Amino acid sequence: MKFGLKGIHALLGSLNHPEKQFPSIHIAGTNGKGSTASIVAAILTAAGYKTGLYTSPHLVHFNERIRINGKPIASRTVSRLASIVRPEVEKRNLTFFEAVTAIAFTYFAESKVDIAVVETGLGGRQDATNVLHPLVSVITTIGKEHTQILGTKIERIAFEKGGIIKMGIPCVTGVNSQKAIQVLRSICKKKKSTLIWISLKDAFIRRSSLDGLVADYLVKGHRLKNVKVSLAGNFQVMNSLLALRAIEVAAQRGKLRITEESIREGLENIQQLSGLQGRLSVICRDPLILIDVAHNPEAVRALCETLRRLLVGKLVIVLGVMTDKDYRQIIFSLQDVAKKVFLVAAKTDRSRRVGDLAAEFRRRGVLVEESGTVAHGVESALQGCDGLPLLITGSHFVVGEALAILRGEKYLTINQ
Repeated sequence: MKFGLKGIHALLGSLNHPEKQFPSIHIAGTNGKGSTASIVAAILTAAGYKTGLYTSPHLVHFNERIRINGKPIASRTVSRLASIVRPEVEKRNLTFFEAVTAIAFTYFAESKVDIAVVETGLGGRQDATNVLHPLVSVITTIGKEHTQILGTKIERIAFEKGGIIKMGIPCVTGVNSQKAIQVLRSICKKKKSTLIWISLKDAFIRRSSLDGLVADYLVKGHRLKNVKVSLAGNFQVMNSLLALRAIEVAAQRGKLRITEESIREGLENIQQLSGLQGRLSVICRDPLILIDVAHNPEAVRALCETLRRLLVGKLVIVLGVMTDKDYRQIIFSLQDVAKKVFLVAAKTDRSRRVGDLAAEFRRRGVLVEESGTVAHGVESALQGCDGLPLLITGSHFVVGEALAILRGEKYLTINQ
């Protein structure tokens, strides 16, 4: 893995700088950035704008990373654009993510999107996406993740995430750590940028279920009542608030017209309009099978809080974790909702050994089975769930591989 913007600048320069040919919204954060990006894209699409969306990693198909109005890029287009960027990528020994970022930006420019919503890959300051000059920057949350790259202190991680803040461009954030907020304020002061902090006080949840939420939102001083949100989990309220405020700022600066009708339609149809998957998604009702890409302690903690609120009793869980995650804290959260856990390792060299996870669960008195592969884990869990809900979680890689198995589709692992 290589960081820095010199390579991506050179690559984009050879392509006539496609990143300068469309307005954008740039989103970073430890958790919630994928959901927030998808919510923004859904509302913009509902408003009638041709909306590009670039996220990572994919779940099942590479094409999921690059979408317009929720539709993945065609494989033939990927092949064509890959052949265009390949000479410069090979000449400069650039990374996979730099190449894909160039493909995405070229595709958006060629397609003449009205706006693109772009999620950072990792961090922010030195991420390949940080060549954009967006209408607004968004930093969802800041927590301890990828510490071997971003550092172990919240202040250092905030500095890296805050690197997406540009001169004079507002930044919307939901960060609640005072140490992190201080860092972001300092960056905004230097960049003469306004920091807009989002509070949960601007929303009220009326109903919550596995099918989504019904909530009231304060938008431009006006309260929108009984808004349906198609994503489950109360934590999606903050993501929705971040998206709404980001769109408000982008609309002011980019002369976009977003109506209440567009907001309601976008929030009610996030998955259809953006292509988002794997956020406490129900993929089968009988038996109940849920998937969620929660992959760090904060995300798993929020997931478990939601499960306790929405489900009666415990679950059967298929779990796999990557080596760079704090698996002990993840297990600490899962132990209270787990009836039995089937432990798996996804098809990537980043997967943590199943034995490490098993030892920790057993130490806490939780029944486990070391299934090994995701395929074996899913099959065993389906046979042994005895009517209990089944949750597949712990990693994008685990969820993606499981989805492919359940759908009978081919699966390709890409570690970035």
